[in-house]
Amino acid sequence: MEAAFYDTLILSDVHLGAEVSRARAATRMLKENAFRRLILLGDIFADLNFGRLKKEHWQFLGTIRKLSNPKRKVEVVWVEGNHDLGLTNVMSHLVGVKVYQDYVWNYAGLRHVAIHGHQFDGFAVAGLRHVAIHGHQFDGFAVNSVSLSNLGTWFYLLLQKLDLRGKPLARLIDRLNTRWLRMSTKVASGALAYARLHGADRIFCGHTHDAMEQEHDGIHYYNSGGWIDSRLTYITVAEDGVRIHEYRETDDQEGSHPRNQAEVELHEATEESELLDFVEYEGVS
Repeated sequence: MEAAFYDTLILSDVHLGAEVSRARAATRMLKENAFRRLILLGDIFADLNFGRLKKEHWQFLGTIRKLSNPKRKVEVVWVEGNHDLGLTNVMSHLVGVKVYQDYVWNYAGLRHVAIHGHQFDGFAVAGLRHVAIHGHQFDGFAVNSVSLSNLGTWFYLLLQKLDLRGKPLARLIDRLNTRWLRMSTKVASGALAYARLHGADRIFCGHTHDAMEQEHDGIHYYNSGGWIDSRLTYITVAEDGVRIHEYRETDDQEGSHPRNQAEVELHEATEESELLDFVEYEGVS
């Protein structure tokens, strides 16, 4: 059976640099799918501390850089999230993609827009059709929330270091943080209101780590979920519509080793070294 080919694949909230980031699984997922466009819908990083990035985090970035090679004919788009603030001047050089506050594309006769939305205090924006937006501006805490978010990230990472076996306490804090700052219901409600105000048919968000679909008055809201816990999700857009996928790793994947492991490891180490050299040169580590 021929593998599906998607016009657009959307994922968010990988949180590179966090102990619970499932970057290795996200990398596998990208390699297992075929698509014409990839949208990284915010919070790809946990914060701007590159010193926290592990080998699998650099490998994820290496995969993004490969996909952005013009020979691959894949359009890679990075929409800035609240944890990605400050990366605009780095990422275009680091992995070969541009970072946008908003991004527009057309497909199947529909106009799509990808926009993070933190620059919108309320809904004072010109009309948009078919919107992808990270969503944190709808949780009721968008104003002056950057310092609070940074404090929460620091506290969360500290809990991870103190609780290395299964990290139940850190996971509990993350669930509480989702309910307190992100609030899936409130984000969905705000996103639907935004879509309705601007004549959009569908709106895509991240931020809540809670993959879901909701419809109201003919407008569809989708959340891409996240890559930090046991439920790993992403969204595809194709001729047959929009679908939320749940990625499941098998035991074989967890323990598999390529036949030419030495060559693979050498290639990965070279890529990681090149990325690290660039980060050190730019003074962002």
